[in-house]
Amino acid sequence: MQVEKIYLTGYTAVPPRREISKTAIGAEEWIPWEYQKDPMAVITQLKAVGYGIVGLELADNAVPIMDYSAEGNICLVVGHEVTGVPTEILEACNSTVYIPMHGKKESLNVSVALGIALHSLRNS
Repeated sequence: MQVEKIYLTGYTAVPPRREISKTAIGAEEWIPWEYQKDPMAVITQLKAVGYGIVGLELADNAVPIMDYSAEGNICLVVGHEVTGVPTEILEACNSTVYIPMHGKKESLNVSVALGIALHSLRNS
């Protein structure tokens, strides 16, 4: 798996921004990214060229990420820190995965979850 581009959508902050530069430590300068307000437009565009859309969310139909085998190009969709991936977007996904957790908490910071998911998908 290779990251071709990161799509930022909705009210997500975009570079240049001090908080992003501090956290990304310059990676925002060499990782390709694009902002589009409407996430469904990105999903439609990527599906049209053969991408599978995979939501990262605790959902009834989600499979543990370590059991998911990525075939072909995929777009991994991560949602809002508190509210997750909206229902309309989950319905547009070809698959949904989640990160199994032990203990009382069932959620992770979205940036941590993304890192775990990308690592897992890269090794699938």
